[in-house]
Amino acid sequence: MGKRTRKFIATAGLSLTCLLVPAIAADAQTFGVLHTFSVLHTFTGGSDGANPLAGLTVDKSGNLYGTAEYGGAGYGTAFELKRAASGWTFDLLYTFASGSDGAAPVARLMPGPQGRLYGTTSQGGGGGGTVFDLGASPKRESGKERSLYRFANSSFGSEPSSGDLTFDAAGNVYGTTSSGGASGNGTVFELTRSGRGWNETVLHSFAGGSSGDGTDPVAGVIFDAAGNLYGTTSAGGSFGYGTVFELTPSRSGWSETILHSFAEQGDGAVPYAGLTFDRWGDLYGAATDGGTSGGGTIFELTPSSGGWAFNALYSVPGWGISGPFRKPVIDGSGTIFGTTHCDGAYSEGSVFELRRSGSTWTYTALHNFTGGADGGFVFSNPVFDTRGDIFGTTQVGGTGYGVVWEISP
Repeated sequence: MGKRTRKFIATAGLSLTCLLVPAIAADAQTFGVLHTFSVLHTFTGGSDGANPLAGLTVDKSGNLYGTAEYGGAGYGTAFELKRAASGWTFDLLYTFASGSDGAAPVARLMPGPQGRLYGTTSQGGGGGGTVFDLGASPKRESGKERSLYRFANSSFGSEPSSGDLTFDAAGNVYGTTSSGGASGNGTVFELTRSGRGWNETVLHSFAGGSSGDGTDPVAGVIFDAAGNLYGTTSAGGSFGYGTVFELTPSRSGWSETILHSFAEQGDGAVPYAGLTFDRWGDLYGAATDGGTSGGGTIFELTPSSGGWAFNALYSVPGWGISGPFRKPVIDGSGTIFGTTHCDGAYSEGSVFELRRSGSTWTYTALHNFTGGADGGFVFSNPVFDTRGDIFGTTQVGGTGYGVVWEISP
C-alpha cells in the first residue's frame, strides 16, 4: 500500500468502512459468572442527542458525563447520567446551537480546575470549532456554556477532533486540532487565561511530508512528571502511517521528538488512539490498523538508553481500520482494557481485556456488540467507577442513534 493520507473529519466515513452483518438484539447479556452487560440509556435522536461518539468520564460520585455529536437542535448535546435506586437518570446539560457555542462535539467532557467541565466542538464557533466550559455545576438547557476559544484562523489550528483536553497545575488547557496550523496538518495548542478571556499558543504545527513529522492528530496529549507532552498522529511520519511524538518545553519554545513511526507491519498503523502511562512510566497506546492479525495493535514504549523502545504487545484480530480507536486503560495489576470499533464476532465492535502471563498476553472479549439493542461501532474508551464497573458508548445501535452501556463484574 502507498502512504496513508486519510484524515478523520467525518465520523460517518469510518462507520461505513465496517462490514455490516445481521444484527442480533441483546439488551443484557451475562458472561459466565464474571461480567454482566446492560444498556443504561438509548438515544432517540431527539432532544437527548444522537451518536455519542466520544465516550464518557466519571466523577467521584459515580456520575457519568458525555457528549452526543448530533441531535438536540441538530448540532449535538452534553449530558449526565446519575445512578438512582431504580437505575439511572438522564439529564441534559446543554444543547449546542451551532453559533458561537459550536457544533458537533466529538470529544469527551473532561473535569478540569475547580471541578469545571471542559470540552471541544469540531465545528461552529469561529468556523473551525471551539473549546468550551460548562461550569462546575452544569445546569440543564437553561445553564451557561462559555466558549473559551473559537478557532477562526486556520493558521492557529482548526477542527479539534475526538482527543481529550488536559490541564497543567496552573490551570492551562492543552489539546490538539486535526487540521490547520502552519502546514494545514494539525496542531498541539495551549490556552492560557488572560483577564476574563483566554489566549491560544500553538506549541507545534505538524509538518508532514518529507520532514518525517506526523499529520492529523486525532487524540489529545498527556503530560509526564517532568512536564513533557506525548501524543500520536494518525498519519505522516517516515512511512505515512502515523507517529508517536514527544514535545519538550524550553525557553525558546517546544521541540518535537518522533518516538516511533508506524510502518503498517507488525507494529500497526493509523494510531487514532492516544497514550496512557502505567505506574512505572511506560507508555501504552493502540493502532487501529495493521499488525500481524490485521486489526491493529496494542503497543508499549519503554524508556531505553536515553530513548524509547517500541514493542507491539498484541495484534488484534480484524481487517482494515477496524481495531482500537481510543487509548487503552490499565488497572493497578497491569491488566489492559480497551475497545475496538468494528471488529469482534459481529463486526460491530467489542470491549476486551488483555492479561499478562509471563511474556505473553491473553485476550478476552468482555462483550461483542451486535448492532441491535446493545449498540454498535464503539469509538468510546472504557472508563471505570470505584466499584469496578466499566462504562462506554456506541455510535449507533439501539434505536439507531447509539447507547450508553455498562459492564459489571
